[in-house]
Amino acid sequence: MLMNRMHADEAEIDDDLVRRLVAAQFPQWAGLAVSRVASSGTENAMFRLGDELVARLPRLERGAAEIGHEQRWLRWLAPRLPVAVPEVLAEGRPGEGFEWDWSVLRWLPGVNPDFGDAQVARDLGAFVKALRGLDTAGAPEVSRGRPLRTRDAPTREAIAQLGGDPAYVAAWEKALAAPEWAGAPVWLHADLSPGNVLVDDGGLSAVLDFAGVGIGDPAVDLIPGWNTFAAAEREVFREAVEADDATWERGRGWALSIALIQLPYYRETNPVLAANARRTIEAVVSDG
Repeated sequence: MLMNRMHADEAEIDDDLVRRLVAAQFPQWAGLAVSRVASSGTENAMFRLGDELVARLPRLERGAAEIGHEQRWLRWLAPRLPVAVPEVLAEGRPGEGFEWDWSVLRWLPGVNPDFGDAQVARDLGAFVKALRGLDTAGAPEVSRGRPLRTRDAPTREAIAQLGGDPAYVAAWEKALAAPEWAGAPVWLHADLSPGNVLVDDGGLSAVLDFAGVGIGDPAVDLIPGWNTFAAAEREVFREAVEADDATWERGRGWALSIALIQLPYYRETNPVLAANARRTIEAVVSDG
């Protein structure tokens, strides 16, 4: 059965395609059961391979361009981080009618966090702080590491699509007024949404999806303060990550911008992501 489509131009991917790709390229896993993973992810499709593995295939050409990037940097980052991240076990190539590279990863157990978990807020803050502290020599710059003002036009367009609420405009302009990052670039995950965070036994167990990892302004990695945590846990997260006032305000702007752009795009095709975008917008506006 084909996946639910979230983009007009995405590839057609189903269990049978994954089964054929695995059999052709990795015959040692050809006998494993294949089943699609229910996910709100938008760039990649995930399929369980037996109990221990997962295949990750890009849905879109822009996602395909990130596969090699993720494979390379996951191998470098994994031993340097305090929690589990995806382990690349094999690098798939185009074939069987599928035109892009793909990955086989080790399956990481866990569930996505709820909004009232102070321990997860503390753990995720420690993860962000540890990531920031890594050596940046040779690291790639990424778009979400650029100044917040580079998001101005698409953010205002999204506000207009959503009816032009003055509260959205005011929250966005307040974030834009924060001083820009004046320090050296630091490592960023750049997509710390609830769907990319796993918890198990009361704490953070893994962080997923390193397709956008790179260096830049640390503000974007503060978005869990609004898209993942309630008000009390937001402060726990901020304390753990040691965010200064200006960076925290820019982080608020990143959370708002991402949510505003996601909501009209995914309103009909991705109910989970759209619901989180609404919640994030409300959190940012009420927190401002």
